[in-house]
Amino acid sequence: MKNFCEVDVIRFLTVCALLLAPFAGPWAQQRTPLAEKMAKTHGLDSFGQVEGIRYTFNAARPDGNNVVRTWEWNPKIDAVSYEGKDKDGKPVKVSYRRSQPGMPEDIDASFLNDNYWLLLPFRVVWDQSATITDEGIQNLPLGSGSAEKLVVKYPSEGGYSPGDTWDVYVGADGRVQEFVYHRGGPRKPSTVIAPWTEYKNAGPLLFSLDHQGKADDNPVHIFFSNVAVKLTGSENWISAQ
Repeated sequence: MKNFCEVDVIRFLTVCALLLAPFAGPWAQQRTPLAEKMAKTHGLDSFGQVEGIRYTFNAARPDGNNVVRTWEWNPKIDAVSYEGKDKDGKPVKVSYRRSQPGMPEDIDASFLNDNYWLLLPFRVVWDQSATITDEGIQNLPLGSGSAEKLVVKYPSEGGYSPGDTWDVYVGADGRVQEFVYHRGGPRKPSTVIAPWTEYKNAGPLLFSLDHQGKADDNPVHIFFSNVAVKLTGSENWISAQ
């Protein structure tokens, strides 16, 4: 298979529900107790204070040709600024609103992917199309121990990646410990397992900044740098620490 970190593969997390801004509509169809606990632990009740989130998404490649994408997102108006490379590998800087006609779809697909890696605990309760089920205490897929399992299933039609399923393992403290992604379609990787480690706070939000796991039989290392949050009414950015 192609290296996991090639651009056409690294977007495996993009799902149709992410086309919606977080404050544009109702909550997910089923906001289960575990999903709500997870989201609140990571700062859901304070998310309305957030005017900006900035971060750099990094995907480490064995050949050293790493993927690096820097984003700034205003969730209130769903405005995005991006610095990185375009689909042809050329440096690019661009800003856009995700609702505007003619937005850069290739860049926006990467935005959705990277945003989901960082904000999965919130996206689960924001996504309107997902079916969410609490499945009780289960063994963790990696290592030892157990956690409560939350299954997030997307519809079999529509969006970039129809039929995808997420198994999210949530600890007693409400933090995500690991997740397993099952692709609904034939593209690779078909399964990704990643732990959530290096937790840090940026303002009222809690982020996991490091994920070292497996994409099918290949190692995967996704991590975030330069994570910061700006609150409404302030010009200052609060760095994750």
